[in-house]
Amino acid sequence: MKYNRLISRVYAYLAMALVAASFAGCTPEEMEGGLAPAPKADMVKFKASPTATNPNIITFTNETPGAFKAIWDFGNGTTAEGNQVTGSFPVEGSYTVKLTVFTSGGYATNTQSVSIAKTNVAMLNREDYNFLTGGADKATGKTWVVDRHKAGHMGVGPLAAATPEWWSAPPNDKASEGLYDDEMTFNLNGFAYTYQNNGNTFVNGSNAAGLGGKAQSADYTLPHTPPANMVWSVVEEGGKKFLVLSNKGFIAYYTGVSRYEILKLAENELYLKGADGANAANAWWIRLVPKGFTHPVEVRPYRMENMFDNFDEAGNVTWKKENLTLNESYDNPAPLGINKSAKVAMYVKQEGQTYEFANMFTDFAFDFDLKTRNVFKLKVFVPSYNDFTTAKGEDWAIKNLLKQVSVKLQNGTSAQPWVNQVEIKQQVNEVDKWVELTFNFAPYADRKDLNRVVIQIGGEGNFIPGIFFLDDFRLEP
Repeated sequence: MKYNRLISRVYAYLAMALVAASFAGCTPEEMEGGLAPAPKADMVKFKASPTATNPNIITFTNETPGAFKAIWDFGNGTTAEGNQVTGSFPVEGSYTVKLTVFTSGGYATNTQSVSIAKTNVAMLNREDYNFLTGGADKATGKTWVVDRHKAGHMGVGPLAAATPEWWSAPPNDKASEGLYDDEMTFNLNGFAYTYQNNGNTFVNGSNAAGLGGKAQSADYTLPHTPPANMVWSVVEEGGKKFLVLSNKGFIAYYTGVSRYEILKLAENELYLKGADGANAANAWWIRLVPKGFTHPVEVRPYRMENMFDNFDEAGNVTWKKENLTLNESYDNPAPLGINKSAKVAMYVKQEGQTYEFANMFTDFAFDFDLKTRNVFKLKVFVPSYNDFTTAKGEDWAIKNLLKQVSVKLQNGTSAQPWVNQVEIKQQVNEVDKWVELTFNFAPYADRKDLNRVVIQIGGEGNFIPGIFFLDDFRLEP
């Protein structure tokens, strides 16, 4: 690649991604004999020695007397801990390296300037850098956009979760917002990051104040001018890689953070997870593709396979939730009659307009062949303590909570999967008792575009809460 043409313009800094180090305190052994005098900055000494095989890799040795802990900030977006560590500096320039040491008397910090005489282009020729920026041959950088045409291009869930458990965006779900025309460009030259939003940005309502907007419960689009002179860095911590942006930069959808865990980085995919600035327990997922990239047309198989879940043991379906609380391993509230199993699913529809379309669903990698198999069965328990009398809801709907189970088949790859769905509703005439319901989709056997099963209990369009139990979902042979 044409590194010489590019590297002559590479700035002498990496992105600032400073990580604050914590200090837990001295052990009793370290405190023995009382506290020593507090250290001073001029007592903090360290040596910087280029390695014999690569002058851009520096070995740092702490020479501070009495220090039992040493924390380093290399001034290039990376940190380390230990009395002897190494730092990598691929780009020529001057770096301010900071060492913080802890002694029995306290802690102190000192800095030292480290000069790198020449850029080591081989160290910049990294797979992750090349995927992100297009590499040294791409003088204008590589531009990414939100993967709007794919399901799951945005999502939200617990920060500790591996997937967005609470919500996952269907294709083009945010077409009316200032999101899909945004362009994010990463350049190896100067590690520059440019965000072009065409004048407005889609924001998480809870974090909108961070961009000068008004905090509110719903997401919305607001006018925003992205900051200039932003830079990026990739840092590794705890076995994970993070993409860090300077100057309060962010990726397309504003959630109040500038740091994203890299879940996947490939030539045609950048999949990130960022925290929620207003709620540290939450996270947001976002998937990007290169500008102009088109997904290959997928030919989906057409067949039918077993589907079952008895909630006592692992079934072969994975349930997702929409505005629903679902416990898939709940003690059977009435182990009598036709259902004596130990565990069932508890389906909880909460009160309010937000939960008027509560449901659970599961997607498949094939389109259903309803000519061969088309009958679904499940057991349901409807408690009489639910409020089936109060009426509150949308004018187009039945405003009462219903003693009803609906099974819908949809095209989960569609931007609006409910538009062409097929649905069968079954009324439950007996409460406080397990009953088995049958849903026969034989009348829809000619459909070849259905690949999602939806279960909805209590009706839709009403704002009334309800608790239900279900078990033994299956597709009949």
